Amino acid sequence: MTPGHAERSGLGAMTGGVVFALSTLLLVQAVSPCPKECSCDSYAKVVDCRGRGLYDIPHKLHPETQELYLQDNRIRGLGSMAFRETPQLRVLDLANNTITMLSPSALLGLRVLRSLSLANNSIREVDRRFLGSIRNLTQLDLSYNNIGGLPGALADSFHHLTHLSLHYNRLTKVDRAHLEALGSLEVLNLRGNLWKCDCQMIGLKLWLETFTFKGGVVDEVVCAQPHAMRERDLQQVPYELFHTCMTTSYSYLFANIHHLDNQHRLLRGHLHPSPEAPPYGGEFGPPPECEAKQKPRPVNLRHAIATVVITGVVCGIVCLMMLAAAVYGCAYAAIMAKYQRELKKREKEAGGGGTQRENTDREGEKEPLENAIA
Repeated sequence: MTPGHAERSGLGAMTGGVVFALSTLLLVQAVSPCPKECSCDSYAKVVDCRGRGLYDIPHKLHPETQELYLQDNRIRGLGSMAFRETPQLRVLDLANNTITMLSPSALLGLRVLRSLSLANNSIREVDRRFLGSIRNLTQLDLSYNNIGGLPGALADSFHHLTHLSLHYNRLTKVDRAHLEALGSLEVLNLRGNLWKCDCQMIGLKLWLETFTFKGGVVDEVVCAQPHAMRERDLQQVPYELFHTCMTTSYSYLFANIHHLDNQHRLLRGHLHPSPEAPPYGGEFGPPPECEAKQKPRPVNLRHAIATVVITGVVCGIVCLMMLAAAVYGCAYAAIMAKYQRELKKREKEAGGGGTQRENTDREGEKEPLENAIA
């Protein structure tokens, strides 16, 4: 083989390798589409669309995308099934947009989503159906919005949630039952809301104490009203300051009993003692369960007592009136009976006297009767 022939063969092989590489690159791009507004990492399955001035969710995303970053854009809302092209999403970040509208079915199909951030938007309310389809979520960030209340789906869906951020919204209270259902929660952010620290917040105060005692992390719940508790952390407010809205000193006890009863039911559902273990208390068997607690007294006790007193006075007056009527009737009957006896006696004594004399006698006898009745 001549040197020129060998050189031409090497050049042809090099050209073929370049063509093959270009063909492979084009094939990979064709198989792994990426929106022109974003940058994609096909190996890590990450799509980065941060700060691109987007008004909507980009299309032509690879169906195996696992992380999608859309923060710092101008997205105004999430329509129905907005992420149907990416069912394998695990991380979705929509922070720092202008989102005001959330379709109830916007996240439908994202069954493996683990982290969702909607921080720093203009969201006023969250439909319970919006969160109902992402039951495996572990991190949820709804901070820096205008949310005034939490949906019931928060307690029904997020049994795996570990981090929940609700700071800097317009919350005035949180239902304790919603938080108790979050059994895996580790970090809770509640700062910067319009907390109304009244009697309805005693349940939240109890839950926060239990949560922090078990190792949970919470920032602070600073009261916005009433004026006497403004700028004070609910966790540091003594229970004595809640006495103005409690009619009995047992309100705290009943709230705590309810909380302990829920904990007891959860423990009975999860703990299964070994059959070989000795019974509690040796030969005396298992401990007796708590007896049923008596119902608390009526909240408005003073009004109830006043009602009983007024009812007793009215009944007493009625009884006295009935007694007076009975005495009057008996006296009248006795006087009439006496009058009839005297009248019959005089008729027998008079015998068969004249009619004029009889009339005169009767008129004379009426006068003592009328005097006696008077």
